[in-house]
Amino acid sequence: MTRITHFAAILSLLACPAIPPAFAHTPQQPAHQLYNEGDLKLESGEAIKDFSISYVTHGTLNAKKSNAILMVTAISGNHHRLDFMIGPGKALDPDKYFIVCTDAIGNGLTTSPSNSKAQPRMQFPKFAIRDMVESQYRLMKEKLGIDHVVAVVGPSMGGMQALQWGVSHPDFMDALVAMVPLAKTPAWSVAVMEASRKAIMNDPAWKDGNYEAPPEKGLKLFRDIVALLAARTPDMYAAQFKSGPDVLPWMAEQETALWNLFDANDWIYQSWAYDRHDVGTTAGFGGDTAKALASIKAKTLILTGTKDLLNPEFEPNQMGQNIGGVTIKTISPATVTGHASAGGFFPADVEFLNRETGVFLDGVTDGGKKLN
Repeated sequence: MTRITHFAAILSLLACPAIPPAFAHTPQQPAHQLYNEGDLKLESGEAIKDFSISYVTHGTLNAKKSNAILMVTAISGNHHRLDFMIGPGKALDPDKYFIVCTDAIGNGLTTSPSNSKAQPRMQFPKFAIRDMVESQYRLMKEKLGIDHVVAVVGPSMGGMQALQWGVSHPDFMDALVAMVPLAKTPAWSVAVMEASRKAIMNDPAWKDGNYEAPPEKGLKLFRDIVALLAARTPDMYAAQFKSGPDVLPWMAEQETALWNLFDANDWIYQSWAYDRHDVGTTAGFGGDTAKALASIKAKTLILTGTKDLLNPEFEPNQMGQNIGGVTIKTISPATVTGHASAGGFFPADVEFLNRETGVFLDGVTDGGKKLN
């Protein structure tokens, strides 16, 4: 079966949603929790005042506290981001693991420009991905009393956080699973983020961040740039649409469904953090990205997406080689789903991620024996 024929079969089943349904919270799922960390000091020297981190947990922490896994989320995502990998028989099995799913600074659940009372909207201080990691570290240590985890797992910006975890706290975990990540954001990805910000900030309704109603036109264009272009591939469109203009009504439908799912200022702030990320600028590495990656002690699995137009696969494929004993694999090599390969959209990708991550974690834990 050709790649395009394979896509046509998948897309006919799913109608190619732009975001996975797992982002919606249901009464059957674990309740949101908040941990107030007080003022969170940032590496810039500024602080987020009255900072609270949002999270949920799945499973039960064992008596030895040896079965914890930390999940970190993607840009504009939340603690549901990897729900397609959480559940009995899946890679992140709550019958085996205690899974802590966190919300990143600026995602609207953890303290963000959209919900901060002390520093609302554009008064919010700029933060870095390392600040996200430190907020999670405090949650694990101070609130949950966990000093070590089996793994840190995350997609996209979550994969970036996972690699940063390995550099910032190399003894905290046995393993890292970084899906479609970056170690250092390349110029292409910065350009995508800048275009998405300009789409919002050039909408007169944005009003320098002080909008009375969400800047709808800007948010729709931002969604076009990120969700409908950078997170997909030309191959996906070729499989879905026989004629080029057929894409236009579909785009309009997706814009209507997507535009108001994330706050404009929250996106701007998270994208600034995305732009400036480089594990090499961690204290002690002098801007040397390769040296920082070489300091990672954890067993590391990097999973990349073919023709990824948001986090280009060349970056983790090249930079990941600096990690000792790293395993780098392409998600569903027979498909061309790009950045969306880690999104939970396509059965082949979901099956691959669950299988490969599950096998990797079984190897790390010796089939679960090391959890006991």
